[in-house]
Amino acid sequence: MALRPYFTKMKFAHIWLKVLLMFLFLKKHQGTRLGNSSYETVSCEGCSQLTLKVEFSSAVVEHEYIVAFTGYYTAKARNKFISTALKSRGISDWKIVPRNNPASDYPSDFELIEIKTSQRDTVLTLEDHPNIKRVTPQRRVFRSLKFVESEMPAPCNETKWSQKWQSSRPLRRTSLSLSSGFWHATGRHSSRRLLKAIPRQVAQTLQADVLWQLGYTGSNVKVAVFDTGLSEKHPHFKNVKERTNWTNEKTLDDGLGHGTFVAGVIASMRECQGFAPDSELHIYRVFTNNQVSYTSWFLDAFNYAILKKIDVLNLSIGGPDFMDHPFVDKVWELTANNVIMVSAIGNDGPLYGTLNNPADQMDVIGVGGIDFEDNIARFSSRGMTTWELPGGYGRMKPDIVTYGSGVRGSGLKGGCRSLSGTSVASPVVAGAVTLLVSTVQKRELVNPASMKQALIASARRLPGVNMFEQGHGKLDLLRAFQILNSYKPQASLSPSYVDLTECPYMWPYCSQPIYYGGMPTIVNVTILNGMGVTGRIVDKPDWQPYLPHNGDNIEVAFSYSSVLWPWSGYLAISISVAKKASSWEGIAQGHIMVTVASPEENESKNGAEQFSTVKLPIKVKIIPTPPRSKRVLWDQYHNLRYPPGYFPRDNLRMKNDPLDWNGDHVHTNFRDMYQHLRSMGYFVEVLGAPFTCFDASQYGTLLLVDSEEEFFPEEISKLRRDVANGLSLVVFSDWYNTSVMRKVKFYDENTRQWWMPDTGGANIPALNDLLSVWSMSFSDGIYEGDFTMANHDMYYASGCSIAMFPEEGAVISQSLKDQGLEVLKQETSLVQNVPVLGMYQTPSEGGGRIVLYGDSNCLDDSHRQKDCFWLMDALLQYTSYGVMPPSLSHSENRQKPPSGEGITPPERLEGNHLHRYSKVLETHLGDPKPRPLPNCPHLSWAKPVPLNETAPSNLWKHQKLLSIDLDALALPSFRQNRPQVRPLSPGESSAWDIPGDHRMEELARESISLLGKSGLEGGTPSLSSMGAIFIMLKSALGAGLLNFPWAFNKVGGMHTAIMVELVSLIFLISGLVILGYASSLSKHSTYQGVVKDLCGPAIGKLCGICYIINLFMICVAFLRVVEDQLEKCSVRLYTLKQYLVCNE
Repeated sequence: MALRPYFTKMKFAHIWLKVLLMFLFLKKHQGTRLGNSSYETVSCEGCSQLTLKVEFSSAVVEHEYIVAFTGYYTAKARNKFISTALKSRGISDWKIVPRNNPASDYPSDFELIEIKTSQRDTVLTLEDHPNIKRVTPQRRVFRSLKFVESEMPAPCNETKWSQKWQSSRPLRRTSLSLSSGFWHATGRHSSRRLLKAIPRQVAQTLQADVLWQLGYTGSNVKVAVFDTGLSEKHPHFKNVKERTNWTNEKTLDDGLGHGTFVAGVIASMRECQGFAPDSELHIYRVFTNNQVSYTSWFLDAFNYAILKKIDVLNLSIGGPDFMDHPFVDKVWELTANNVIMVSAIGNDGPLYGTLNNPADQMDVIGVGGIDFEDNIARFSSRGMTTWELPGGYGRMKPDIVTYGSGVRGSGLKGGCRSLSGTSVASPVVAGAVTLLVSTVQKRELVNPASMKQALIASARRLPGVNMFEQGHGKLDLLRAFQILNSYKPQASLSPSYVDLTECPYMWPYCSQPIYYGGMPTIVNVTILNGMGVTGRIVDKPDWQPYLPHNGDNIEVAFSYSSVLWPWSGYLAISISVAKKASSWEGIAQGHIMVTVASPEENESKNGAEQFSTVKLPIKVKIIPTPPRSKRVLWDQYHNLRYPPGYFPRDNLRMKNDPLDWNGDHVHTNFRDMYQHLRSMGYFVEVLGAPFTCFDASQYGTLLLVDSEEEFFPEEISKLRRDVANGLSLVVFSDWYNTSVMRKVKFYDENTRQWWMPDTGGANIPALNDLLSVWSMSFSDGIYEGDFTMANHDMYYASGCSIAMFPEEGAVISQSLKDQGLEVLKQETSLVQNVPVLGMYQTPSEGGGRIVLYGDSNCLDDSHRQKDCFWLMDALLQYTSYGVMPPSLSHSENRQKPPSGEGITPPERLEGNHLHRYSKVLETHLGDPKPRPLPNCPHLSWAKPVPLNETAPSNLWKHQKLLSIDLDALALPSFRQNRPQVRPLSPGESSAWDIPGDHRMEELARESISLLGKSGLEGGTPSLSSMGAIFIMLKSALGAGLLNFPWAFNKVGGMHTAIMVELVSLIFLISGLVILGYASSLSKHSTYQGVVKDLCGPAIGKLCGICYIINLFMICVAFLRVVEDQLEKCSVRLYTLKQYLVCNE
């Protein structure tokens, strides 16, 4: 009993020791995290709302041109070629712009020149020289950083990386780092903020430590980082082979931190450890401290990377211009020289059709971002690619996704930082690729195609996410290691199967069944050729339908690359329904066989080829042809976008996103409208050819939304006949005003270069030519404002008005602001009775109906503020059935149709360059002149080779490359008690948490692995059951002491005792959570190990003393509980004995 007062004193001492320990630990840890960071850390006191904002501007540099040659030539030869070409034109006022960088000593395939002439045609005469391939303008990108007030408060104790993306779109290639943002992320809930605050060691999370333990650390692999440079004496890097500067600044150091961070994710050797710490780092400084870069800098740096035989290249930049020919061509050349390029897919999500170049190229590994809860990051760009529009269909991108939110990497001078963006996800994959290359014994088998094959074949699919968001899934480092070390050169396909019934992964293909008479469904498949940089498809692909699965009910046509270079090509598959199945409903299946040939790399086998045959399973759902009234045709052919021309935004308020570059497709920026129409029972098809190429009798309504292209005279004539025969037409227009177009041209003060729009938000003069046969036209007025129509709130965003409409039609007007006046004169004026909506029934018997609306922004996902899907429903009800909704027919805003008197019709902008990018206009000087009408696409259906086979029930399996069976592969057990890597079976969830050994090392050592590390998850926080049991046991013992009267008396009564115990428990739990947090930063999982590693030996000794005291307390408590229970038993036995004696 003498120990009781001593025990109480020791319990108070224990509490204060823990307080002191946590204070010292947090002080030490805070210093480690902040270091010399130039970024804002959010404090908990009110949560400061300062965030980092990044803005970009870009322009063509005046008078500077990149001259690309047909090969690599010396400086003297290049000068001679240019002199000869210009001399023939009598041009003498030119000079070569010097490029003082490491590549200047070597032959080059381009030259940068300055020509004072402003005549574009004169400059292009250079291309007449046989040794000159192309002449393109030099381009400049400028990036600015500043701190601004954040819109949303940051969670406390969390580093805030909020680069609000406000980018000027023209011609930019920008660094793709961004703030955290998640689409439907569970971490958004306040109750789960702690998970977002826990920093993750991404290399261990992806289990790189398993490969480290096997002895693979990236040695003998050259990895290049194209970014902002790296300081020479940074403590995190031990193998920086070369630092080169390609800018006009005389420094190699990183003045901003982005390049250091990227290099750290790949190859840091301490603290926030990278994937491949022993790799050879080659640092290419291509951005200045003022965030300026030029195309020519990249071209020179790329050439030097080829000379240095770089193995892996990370490019955390991107832009929408996939027609920047010098850049795109050089990327092809890089990969053709066996450089594995990894690039960020872009930060323009969640909008679809926002992929950045070069990540959207077939030969590049394009990387999207996820958070640590496996949600697609909101900022991560979505597919499809838009290169192929309007005639084809986009490819599947990104290739894979990985962690890109809250990832820790090296700080500018040391320590660790957290950053988000696809520019973070890109070096994660680049680091993983570097590590994987070092594991392969036969290094000659590693190339851009084989590496991509291994990554996509091993990727873990995320549930509930479609292929244009996640690609093939989440990076799986260990499975990729398994595949690479059993790899045989071969061809493969991406995607590896086509299942039009599998939702949501196969969206949008699975969103609409196919039927006879519909536009063919186009699936664009990428062919990856791991056998060689060049290849070809042998003969033709074979279509082999499964007769037991009704495969003969579909027809298939092919279009494919004549040459697979570099490492890849395309296979476009058009799928249609056979006539005999026009009234049939069911599932049809078959497969396509493709054989790829590639030259043998062994020189001794002259002319020999190697072959690889790939099977592509096909599965579709067929339904009877829907009624005409339910079929809607979307006009894609007359939509133009950037690149190549300057087609401005539809909403003039969006000054920071001036280009219309998302494709204007129903599966990109009109995705929500498409989904809505499908939910309402409409079948939406896409027309990628002129109006002369579709059978109007099959469709109820033709949709013209945001059209920028001109119309062939034959199209205008055919549409007039089609409407007279029952086809209805719905037109959603946008602004057009030549004065405003001149006002919104780009001007860069540094380069004094103008960019003039080629049309407005829509091509109103072309639309007026199309509508003139019905006495309809739009005006060049620009209006905006909020209003109510049919009890729905609407917003008119930079729309035009109806200038002329037939008297028999119905017109609805609204009161709107004159935005054109505001843009031109900065004056505000409210205009009454602006005609915005017109509905007209053509007079011919059985004729169709025509609807005009002056703004498409309410349908467009890009900058939509209020949707008008309800209006689209009402208009389609009118065009399909001739029934005008009462809410519109009886609208109080209905007015007399305008006659057009006194209104000057809009004219085309004088001197515009639309003919350069138009599919309709001839390229010539003078007035626009239409080209000859092109032939309609003609599909040659493949001859079927029927098979009497049974198709697999589930087409999605883990992709097997030839004889590689992932289920049979397992990592060697190099550590005792470490479980083997267990491959998933096809039906298992992709959330693949492999059970690890969570046992406590020793109870007496008080392991604090509350967020313990599993054997293979390598640092992924998870709840340790033993740790939880330990907390409950300790709490129960402490609380149990309060059940005894002596405890109340010793501490001053029951109330005081409860308060003391509650305070003790708060300190106990807080300490465990903080130390659990700390354990994810270090390589230790015990109380002493974490503290000693992060706080130093002195604090570690204090920790040891604390644990001895704590152990002593537990022992005393345990003995006291046992003593008390024995006393109670003795009393009960004595009472029972007395009772029995009395009864006797």
